[in-house]
Amino acid sequence: MPPPKYRRLFGHGKATWIQYAIFIAAIALVLAPLLPTLYQSLIDRPLYAEGGLLTPENYVKLFTTAGFGKVVLDSLYFAALTTVFAVVLSLLLAVLVVRVRMPGGRALGSLLLWPIYISPLVMAFGFILMYGPAGFVSIAVENLLGVVPWNLYSIPGMALAEAVTLVPIGFLYCSGALKLADPSLEAAARTCGARPLRILWSVVLPMVRPAILYSALLIFSTSIEELSIPLLLGRPAGINLFSSFIYINGLAQANPDYGLVGAASVVTLGVMAILIVIQGVSLRNARRFVAVRGKASRPRLLELGALRWVGFVIAVLYIIFGPLLPILGLLLRAFTQLLTPLVNPMTLLTLDNFTLVFDYPAYTASIRNSLFIALVGAVVTTLFVSVVVLVARRSTFRFNKVLEFGTLTPQVIPGLIIGIGFFWAFALIGPLNAVNGTLLALIIAFGTRSMPAAFGAIAPLVMQIGEELDDAARTLGADWWRTFSRILFKLIVPAMFSALVLLFVQMFKEYTPAVFLANADSQVIGTTTLQLWLNGNSGAVAALSCIQIAITAVFVIIAGKVLKVSSYA
Repeated sequence: MPPPKYRRLFGHGKATWIQYAIFIAAIALVLAPLLPTLYQSLIDRPLYAEGGLLTPENYVKLFTTAGFGKVVLDSLYFAALTTVFAVVLSLLLAVLVVRVRMPGGRALGSLLLWPIYISPLVMAFGFILMYGPAGFVSIAVENLLGVVPWNLYSIPGMALAEAVTLVPIGFLYCSGALKLADPSLEAAARTCGARPLRILWSVVLPMVRPAILYSALLIFSTSIEELSIPLLLGRPAGINLFSSFIYINGLAQANPDYGLVGAASVVTLGVMAILIVIQGVSLRNARRFVAVRGKASRPRLLELGALRWVGFVIAVLYIIFGPLLPILGLLLRAFTQLLTPLVNPMTLLTLDNFTLVFDYPAYTASIRNSLFIALVGAVVTTLFVSVVVLVARRSTFRFNKVLEFGTLTPQVIPGLIIGIGFFWAFALIGPLNAVNGTLLALIIAFGTRSMPAAFGAIAPLVMQIGEELDDAARTLGADWWRTFSRILFKLIVPAMFSALVLLFVQMFKEYTPAVFLANADSQVIGTTTLQLWLNGNSGAVAALSCIQIAITAVFVIIAGKVLKVSSYA
């Protein structure tokens, strides 16, 4: 059979045009929020106003009259403290669950990962309900001891609350590295008479330094961009961090100073870029930690005797007082008129909070909007990034490395900056101004923010597929696009399903880009609950948060059983 013939347009085949189209679309999505932000920081008026003049005045004002210097110091202090808390907790829990023979280790490991499905905004609400000055646990402890030994509305309190939401990230990295640690090194230590604790300290932990370092840098950068904790816990105490400063000056003011917001956004991006450089320099010698070779092996669980019960108690106490109590607090508040230890909650049971949510059209619309954005956005982004991965990793495209770097760039762009950047981009481009405030704008922003996650879920499987399949298709005359659509696409379907589940969860709990992009008709659950909380309606906030958690749990369970996706998603 003769090989297929392909039409050529201006001397180039269909594959070349598709590759360039994907490249232009991906880079445009990344640059769209960045370039307007940079431009806004350098002009003396809103960028959509005529007659703007270039000036450094916004940066001068930022560091002189706006008090941004203290914001920088507080942000770095908060991120550093969060990183210390999260890394220490995640490493300790990973060692206990993965490397120590401890009762219920597998079940505890699953419970430690569940907060990854819950929005930091929801966790912040739960922490306030339980550990705030008027929280259920705080009042109970004050009645017992006469004093509350913690202050949630302080940088250490904020850092501890933020750490609980980020421990699953550190746990994933550390537990994965611990599972791959070479048991022969531990066996050699045993022959020298080393005890289990000495083996952990001198052999196992040094081998997971890359995982510790990578998770620490990821947690630090995530803390820098976080909005929920700084806004809900820091703002009442007069503590401003990067994200809350941008929010307050860009949205909470009657006349927002967009030049100031643009300058603060550029400085925040600069800090994130420095973190990426530090990460690259720190991990450039990571090959010296390689301990897994061609021969398969399985680490031996360490026997700690009676100490294993100490580890069990530590893990259980963290789960109870870390993620579990705030979630239970939200659940109780959703079904009660008031949550206080002074009155038995069972006597205050009510469904009024849920009735309010379902009777008010704006609240139910936010649930529908979140579901629509998550479903459509997850499908579209997964399909788009699948082609991006194939262009970047399985083609001879001239700019494949640039494409990969660009696709991963949104990982270090705070969601708030993506939101305000797209707001400015749509306003700057006249025909696109009508997109502002629509669900399409939110799908674009949420999808752009989720591209790195999709790339990370799909790329590993693509790299496992032998290139001889591509070569065999080419010997039969197939071009790059036919090879992808007929062979590679079908092989990466499992990874695409995993990416779809991951993106649905991420987009469903996302809200920060919507803070600037949404209008009254396109609110999502996160922005609605935030507004309700600022208005003092904690009952409706708890009800909406429980609905969000329930929908996420149902989707993940169904996806795991019906789609048979891998658990790492």
